[in-house]
Amino acid sequence: MSSFSEYTHAGYKYKLYVPSRYKVGNDVALMVMLHGCKQDPDDFATGTKMNHLAEQENFIVLYPEMNRLFNPFNLAQFNLDGCWNWFLDYNQHRQGGQPKIIKGIIDDVKKNFSIDSNKVFATGLSAGAAMASILGVTYPDVFSGIGICSGLPYDAVDVFIPADPTAQTAREVMIKGTSDPYECGKMAYDEMGNFKRKMPVIVFHGICDTTVHPINGQQVIIQWAQTNFLVEGGKGKVDLIPDFQKAGISNGRSYTQHVYNDKDGFLLMELWMIDRMGHKWSGGSPNGSYTDPLGPDTSSIIWRFFSTKD
Repeated sequence: MSSFSEYTHAGYKYKLYVPSRYKVGNDVALMVMLHGCKQDPDDFATGTKMNHLAEQENFIVLYPEMNRLFNPFNLAQFNLDGCWNWFLDYNQHRQGGQPKIIKGIIDDVKKNFSIDSNKVFATGLSAGAAMASILGVTYPDVFSGIGICSGLPYDAVDVFIPADPTAQTAREVMIKGTSDPYECGKMAYDEMGNFKRKMPVIVFHGICDTTVHPINGQQVIIQWAQTNFLVEGGKGKVDLIPDFQKAGISNGRSYTQHVYNDKDGFLLMELWMIDRMGHKWSGGSPNGSYTDPLGPDTSSIIWRFFSTKD
């Protein structure tokens, strides 16, 4: 029998979906789902339909929940709208802040369930997408793939104190993009340190997104292309040219798909730009927030992309 249960770790709640076919001792993949602002695990699970997919494909889904409780001794962990604080430097490094909390939650899950450590993935929406990208940089030894939906590059904003100007700085980048995504790529490469490795990344972004401008989706690909290029031993700036492009229509929405291979010709990154879509999860359920029931099925495409990483 499947279950969707709540747990806690270091003051953070999280929910875990375990499919009915799961058996102790048989390792399965773990999908970490990071919700956006004003969402929670139940809403995000409903909107993305990821639990339904997990039931079909037999993998476990983890939904960490951003702590909304006000803590006057740790402002960096507080957000009134329940947004992951991706814009704070405090939360952009290994062994610190929210990445460490999420890594601790994953470790808890691994202690209690049979997880294939080579099949741990993270994906998110909006602020959750930005945090998923941070996880790929800070813990590349933990994650085998990252999904970024309406997100931003690593180090797009780097603020050291959670003061009022922080939100404005983050908002400006969300609307205009960061000044140098190639430098973000270099910062990500440096942050990986001794754990650096190529990171498979898939990105979705709505062309009509007015919350996080679509330039950010393009800059996410530039950042990760630059990071992966440096990991492969490249020098200078990466020459970012898709190895394959496709334009199509899926479930009432047109889209363009850009595919990027590594230097050995294997699939490494994908960028999906969805026409006439705003700040939404494409192909989601209308019963959840920030979803578009039209368009490509993001959850299934992400899972298929990650599954090619076996």
